Amino acid sequence: MKKILLVLAVLGMASCKQEKIGYVDNIKLMDEYQEKIDVEAKFKTKLEALTKKRDSISQAFQLEAQAFQIKAQKMSQKAAQEEYGLIQQKGQVIGQQLQQEDQALQAAGQVEMDSIVSKVKREIKAYGKAQGYSYILGGGDGGSVLYGTDANDLTDKVVKILNDKYKK
Repeated sequence: MKKILLVLAVLGMASCKQEKIGYVDNIKLMDEYQEKIDVEAKFKTKLEALTKKRDSISQAFQLEAQAFQIKAQKMSQKAAQEEYGLIQQKGQVIGQQLQQEDQALQAAGQVEMDSIVSKVKREIKAYGKAQGYSYILGGGDGGSVLYGTDANDLTDKVVKILNDKYKK
C-alpha cells in the first residue's frame, strides 16, 4: 500500500511540473535589432535617391512641356496636337518607369524585412529550446502578453544574441 501511495505521489508531482514561460516585446526587439536598423537605413537611402531622381526627371519634363507650349503657339493646330500627344505619351512612360522602380524597391525591402522576421523567430525558438522554455509569447502592441513580470521578459537577452550574431 505504501509503495502505491509513493508511486502516486511521484506521478502527481511529475504532472504538476511547472511550465517555463517567457515573453518577448516584439516592438522593442525589432527597434533594437541592429540588422533591421541597418536594412531600414539602406532602404531609406535608396528611397531618397529615387525621390531625387523622380524630382529631377519631373523637373526636366516640366521644362520640356513649357518649351512645347511656347513652340506650340507658332505651330499649326494639327502639328501641335500631334506633338502634344507625343509629349503626353513620354510623360506616361516616365511615370510608369518611376512607379515600377518604386514598386521594385518596396518589394525588395519587404523581402529583406520578411527574412529578418524569420531570422528573429528562429532565434527565439532556438533560445527557448536551449533555455528549457515551454512557451515564449510575443508582447508589445498587438502581442498576446497583457502583463508579464520583468523576470519573464526575455527581450534584452534575445536582442543581445541577435546583435552579437549580426556583428559576426
